Amino acid sequence: MKRLRVPAALLLASLALSGCASVKAYQKEHLADPIMISEMQVREELREQKWLEAREGSMGGVGGAGGGCACK
Repeated sequence: MKRLRVPAALLLASLALSGCASVKAYQKEHLADPIMISEMQVREELREQKWLEAREGSMGGVGGAGGGCACK
């Protein structure tokens, strides 16, 4: 049992310290890569765009005119 204490403590310490990283401001642009956008976020943005179009009664710059009832 005593033989496992040191390796277990080293393993826990390495796991605890492995997730720490500091990122400089100029490096953050690489973390904001479009490939990192989730599919759920895209769906949410499309849903918001649809209700905004319905509220405004038109499509702003992304297509033709539409009615205020969200019909296309």
